[in-house]
Amino acid sequence: MEDFQTNKPFPKSTRDKVPFGQKAAFGAGHLVNNLFPGALGVFSFFLLTAFGMDPLLAGILGGLPRIYDAIIDPIIGHISDNTASKWGRRRPFIFIGAILSGLFFIVLWQLDPKDSQMYNFWYFLIFSLIFLTGNALFATPLIGLGYEMTSDYKERTRLMGFSQTIGQIAWMIVPWFWVIIADPTIFKTQAIGVHKLSIIVGAICIVLGIMPALFCKEMDQTNLQNKGKGTKSLFSELLGLFKSIGQISKNKSFMKLCAATFLVFNGFQMVASFSYFIIVFYLFKGNFGLAGTWPAWFSTISAVFIAFLIIPIVTIISNKFGKRNAFIISTFLSILGYGMKWWGFNPENPWLMFIPVPLIAFGLGGLFTLMMSMTADVCDLDELENGLPRKEGTFGAIYWWMVKLGQGLALVLSGWVLKIIGFDASVAVQSSETLTNLRLFDIFIPVITAAIAIWVMWDYNLSEEKAKEIKEKLIAKRGEL
Repeated sequence: MEDFQTNKPFPKSTRDKVPFGQKAAFGAGHLVNNLFPGALGVFSFFLLTAFGMDPLLAGILGGLPRIYDAIIDPIIGHISDNTASKWGRRRPFIFIGAILSGLFFIVLWQLDPKDSQMYNFWYFLIFSLIFLTGNALFATPLIGLGYEMTSDYKERTRLMGFSQTIGQIAWMIVPWFWVIIADPTIFKTQAIGVHKLSIIVGAICIVLGIMPALFCKEMDQTNLQNKGKGTKSLFSELLGLFKSIGQISKNKSFMKLCAATFLVFNGFQMVASFSYFIIVFYLFKGNFGLAGTWPAWFSTISAVFIAFLIIPIVTIISNKFGKRNAFIISTFLSILGYGMKWWGFNPENPWLMFIPVPLIAFGLGGLFTLMMSMTADVCDLDELENGLPRKEGTFGAIYWWMVKLGQGLALVLSGWVLKIIGFDASVAVQSSETLTNLRLFDIFIPVITAAIAIWVMWDYNLSEEKAKEIKEKLIAKRGEL
């Protein structure tokens, strides 16, 4: 359609189709978003073995930065939502954040085992906070950018599915960090392995992390500026943040997404280490030599299935039957997969452990692809109900805050479960009762949380029809054609 006065096409508020190059750049950002926490988790183990950190101090180093991370994410999201620059709201943060987080990830792991334990404790704590600040500057705006790259209901799922596929490459690589760092034929000591591998990881993350800032396009803000914004004081900005959080907390659709993610992801997280223990202590009778690289292969094969089989299938199901139905189907299939683990983990034939993997993979493969796509729909609903500015950054920060909170809780509960069943990793041979209980918890915890998540999402009502209706109302409200 053309403007009858100028005979020029009306500008489109958003693009329905995201070009492949931009999807690839956005996917590169998600690869970084997975590689950092994955590498951090593996490297943190070597705080104990390579640098002699007391387990209690190592636990504090794992917990305190998470609290800081949970606080700073919504602040960065709110600042990003309210930023106006010629480069956009998200891209400057992503560019700077990628460089800072990559550099300080390298610095973080240049510990010296010869230094005192307390020196290394404070060194690691301080640089953890600096690293997490850089990572928040990168990750939170990146998530917000994804929510606004397209306004098309189905293209959002395709975009998130593609980015999640690229992101899964990190989980194909990360399990092998254990093998590489601990192998004396590769690195003379574990400390040297951590030093050098952190440089490689940090450099790769810088290069891939700036890709979204360079090549992705943000939503056209011409008709999306908050006209009454002006210059605000710090106090006013904080009030604005709390107001945004209050409005988001009243959004029932978004709260359902958060609750379902909390249940599915953290049900999985609670038992994530159990598979490793079952492989070593049940399949191979506590013999780490015989277990070898089986645990790494189990994680890698799972990621391969998620990336190249499950996510494409979930995307097709979503675009054919709707996002809610796709979530219910994929989560139900994962429940079947968890149940099959009872027969799949067989000491007489270790290869059977891979049979349940494709079905289990539907859980995580469908979860973030669909939830991030649905959150983008929710951002449209929020603009319709609460006006400008759009809050993609704040929505993303709160969503991932829930994920991180659940991760922390899952790790605590995981340790508690291992304790009550009498599991002792320092003992090569576990009792038959302990191994049976370990296998039962490994199945029933994620099955129960997934079933509750299906119940939570059963009456989720932000369908494709409703999403299109909201989009049309927003176009009219903004004065766009």
